[in-house]
Amino acid sequence: MTKLKLGPITEDKPVKVTLDLPGALHRDLVAYAEAMTYETGQPINDPKRLIVPMLERFISTDRGFAKARRNRSQFPPILKDPANGS
Repeated sequence: MTKLKLGPITEDKPVKVTLDLPGALHRDLVAYAEAMTYETGQPINDPKRLIVPMLERFISTDRGFAKARRNRSQFPPILKDPANGS
C-alpha cells in the first residue's frame, strides 16, 4: 500500500475558521479519511479534521515559502481587511 503523506492528527488550541469547500474537494477529503482509516486502523469520523494537517504539511514542504519566511523582506506589506476592522 502507498504511504500517505499525513501522519497522526494532533490537538492544539483551535482558532475558528469558516469556509466553503467545493463538492469535489469534500469528496476527496472523505476518500482520504477512508484511506487513512484503512492504513492506520483508526477511524477518521470527521473528514474536516484532515484540513489542518494537510495545510500544515503543505506549508512545511513549500520551499519557496520557507525561503521567503527566512527573508521576511520578501513578504508584501500586510493589507488591512475592512470586513473585520483590522
